Amino acid sequence: MKVFVTGGTGFVGNEVVRQLVAQGHEVSALVRSGSEDKLAMGTSSQVQIHSGDVTQPNSLPPAMQGCDAVIHLVGIIREIPAKGVTFKRLHVEGSRHVIDAAISQGITRFLQMSANGVRLEATIDYHQTKWQAEQFLRDTALDWTILRPSLIFGRGGEFVNMLADLIRKLPVIPVIGDGQYRLQPVNVHQVAESFVKALTLPESIGEIYHLGGSKSYSYDEILDLTGRALGKDKVHKIHQPVFMVKPFVKLLEGFEKFPLTQDQLAMLLEGNECDIQNWAETFSIQPISYAEGIAECFKE
Repeated sequence: MKVFVTGGTGFVGNEVVRQLVAQGHEVSALVRSGSEDKLAMGTSSQVQIHSGDVTQPNSLPPAMQGCDAVIHLVGIIREIPAKGVTFKRLHVEGSRHVIDAAISQGITRFLQMSANGVRLEATIDYHQTKWQAEQFLRDTALDWTILRPSLIFGRGGEFVNMLADLIRKLPVIPVIGDGQYRLQPVNVHQVAESFVKALTLPESIGEIYHLGGSKSYSYDEILDLTGRALGKDKVHKIHQPVFMVKPFVKLLEGFEKFPLTQDQLAMLLEGNECDIQNWAETFSIQPISYAEGIAECFKE
């Protein structure tokens, strides 16, 4: 099968492309000009790189020619309005462009990356725009499947790297609130495996799946598990009241190097858990817990 992939240079995308190639599929990867070296399998004979961008609709049809399916992974976790990087532009308009191009090319199989927590009544812009993208896809006649992963972890992932950096550098880790909000991280390999399996899983057509690990943990527990994987017996924490943190986040979120936005803070405090039974059974996957998978992230 020949598969058109967006977001192939990202954390999840690179693993999806690796697994597609391993399963014998051909890949047509849409890559922004100048980012070609970020595609790990870019030198494979099974991968064709096409310069383009989901915000440039004219760049999409040529890259889709001859493809049998689309895996749409593009997404952002924070906006940079000064650079035109917004949730509406990437999640909503970008998805619409990819969907329209697929229809124009006669491609019927379409797999979309969404996110756990997406819902009609969402108040967070990230969730709202992911929901709008889902609705646009669901209103088409395409053979669609939507995957909603929880927080994704794995070697080289931003979440794991951020926690490891804090634990290595700071004697005491600042924690927002009581640290008891719960997360159910899902392993990046199993997220990618799900996209690849869905291509040839007809029962997944027209379905939405929630992807998560086999267990959920409080944020404090996540820190402790990460510390142990780094060989640190105890991670010392200092809990900061939410009401004290919110004004600083609102003031500083416009600076790219500031690590947190109001949306991200709201999502963190909301927690990230899901019912994984339907996904695990349909895809014949035994979900890996954060405790089981975190050590692999730091192996030499």
